[in-house]
Amino acid sequence: MKLSTVKVNGKEQAAISIAEGLVLIETINVAERAGWSTELFELIRLGELATLTEWYNTGGKEKLEQLTLIPYEEADYGPLYRHPRKIWGIGLNYVKDAAELAAADPNDEPVSFMKPDTTIIGPLDAIRIPPEEGTITAEAELGIIIGKTCKNITEAEVYDAIAGYTTTIDVTASDIHARNQRYLTRAKSFDTFFSFGPQFITKDEFPDPLDIQVETALNGATAHRNKVFNMKFRPWYAVAFHSKVMTLLPGDIIMTGTPGAVVIRDGDVVECRIEGFEPLLNPVKN
Repeated sequence: MKLSTVKVNGKEQAAISIAEGLVLIETINVAERAGWSTELFELIRLGELATLTEWYNTGGKEKLEQLTLIPYEEADYGPLYRHPRKIWGIGLNYVKDAAELAAADPNDEPVSFMKPDTTIIGPLDAIRIPPEEGTITAEAELGIIIGKTCKNITEAEVYDAIAGYTTTIDVTASDIHARNQRYLTRAKSFDTFFSFGPQFITKDEFPDPLDIQVETALNGATAHRNKVFNMKFRPWYAVAFHSKVMTLLPGDIIMTGTPGAVVIRDGDVVECRIEGFEPLLNPVKN
């Protein structure tokens, strides 16, 4: 099941994507005499996503075709939600190929960082270049959305703990980080430096995410491409590892690393392309 957040009458509301367009959860509630939350974060936080997914997979999808929808060309997307408790990122996670993966140090650990929710923007919102901060880069990444509270879980338990996946763009003031690696958090924490959406896809559509391909594109051209299989720290490991550091909560986001970064400037459009998802695009402005 694919869900998005769209702006309708000044409110950001969850909707399910079907071939013809987007059906608001609010519309589904009226038709089905149901009471599902109309915001995506609340669907995840309250544990309602499982029952909604079951409804969708057992006849609900066909019912949506009979309901009022928003055509894609009229959709005004917001970020999936505004206030996750945590946004985790993992750096330097992809290797070139299987040979390089086999040669990776087994004692290595993820390079992790966090971003505040004030960095959040949605699809087609502008990434703002902070003045006098030098080179700015952007990276396309697969994002994991946590589905329930978990702590000290094993890799075998991760599938049960996640809700699904999304497309993300992580932005960095690279010159700040280059001056000193300890400045990483500051380099990644400017307003507008994190975008996610327009689609969240439930985990049942990707039971094994290793074949997913991730691309960073700039101005319509693919700059970097790689498969999740070539991560040093694959999704199950990344979630289990970070659950040993802190309690993960519903709606928490873990970015899983990038196949490569691009330098962005005023007038550019950066894009995250992941197989199965609608692309995430953000223009760049001074």
